[in-house]
Amino acid sequence: MIQTIEWINNKVVMIDQTRLPTEEVYREYDNYKDVAQAIKNMVIRGAPAIGVAAAMGIALGAQSISANSYEEFSTKMKEILEEMAKTRPTAVNLFWAIEEMRRCAEAHRHLPIPQLKEVLKNRALQIRDEDIQINRILGKYGAQLIKSGDTILTHCNAGALATAGYGTALGVIRAAYEEGKQIHVFVDETRPFLQGSRLTAWELAKENIPLTLITDNMAGYFMRKGKINLIIVGADRIAANGDVANKIGTYSLAVLAKEHGIPFYVAAPISTLDLSIRSGDQIPIEERNPQEVTQIAGKQIAPEAIQVANPAFDVTPHEYITAIITEKGIAWPPYEESLAKLAR
Repeated sequence: MIQTIEWINNKVVMIDQTRLPTEEVYREYDNYKDVAQAIKNMVIRGAPAIGVAAAMGIALGAQSISANSYEEFSTKMKEILEEMAKTRPTAVNLFWAIEEMRRCAEAHRHLPIPQLKEVLKNRALQIRDEDIQINRILGKYGAQLIKSGDTILTHCNAGALATAGYGTALGVIRAAYEEGKQIHVFVDETRPFLQGSRLTAWELAKENIPLTLITDNMAGYFMRKGKINLIIVGADRIAANGDVANKIGTYSLAVLAKEHGIPFYVAAPISTLDLSIRSGDQIPIEERNPQEVTQIAGKQIAPEAIQVANPAFDVTPHEYITAIITEKGIAWPPYEESLAKLAR
């Protein structure tokens, strides 16, 4: 299994996803600010993986805190939490992990500072291990929706690289393949950052899962030709009504899927739910560097000094989503009821 992120010798070690697929490079971090920068620069990306990285970064930062009391420790810890919160605004797993680490520190405030640091490190490692286990369970639920002979379209990367390991949308595909089902995966390249062609295709090829790489604007063509049976994507945040924020281009695929009568599934852990917001209209959308659009691998592909829009995510309304797959089961419409029930 691909090791996306690990804790080794009091350092956070992660695969540099900006170097894939041509180079498999692992980065070591001994400073929480560098972990935060790695999240921001997409060295590590994918909502669950961002959450794990944030937890590990917070634990790493806590190790270097010098304090004689919990109050002093807490003040310095707050700075670390705030630094992590500035990295990526859309993925709710980030904020879930930050809050989880804050609660962990508060719950163990009575401990001596060295023991408190160890507890925080162990909680971060536990979050990583839990993520892998959650994805395996989620994968088994989702595999029930796939039959042998299916051709599946997936968007962006929701695999082992987007999590601590195994994957959400790709976890479902992986589970179906492990069950011996004969499947074929259509991978769209996912402009502008090419997570599909660089990451998803790399993962599937590494495990010998049959795939076909297509450009983003070919999806409708293959749907109309009857080449795609179903679509599975991940999510960065899911509102109470089932609206889903995911990589830009997801909404377009959902509209096409509905037009062609193709099931459109979302796979995400319960930690991706944000039941505090009623709809996707309240989800903040990250706007990224224009150079991601005007350049590919550092090569200019558009005129310089032009206006560029680069929203990293879009919101797919719940009425376009067939079902939402979680580690606690599959949620079907109406989502306000089914998601709330699973989140209990």
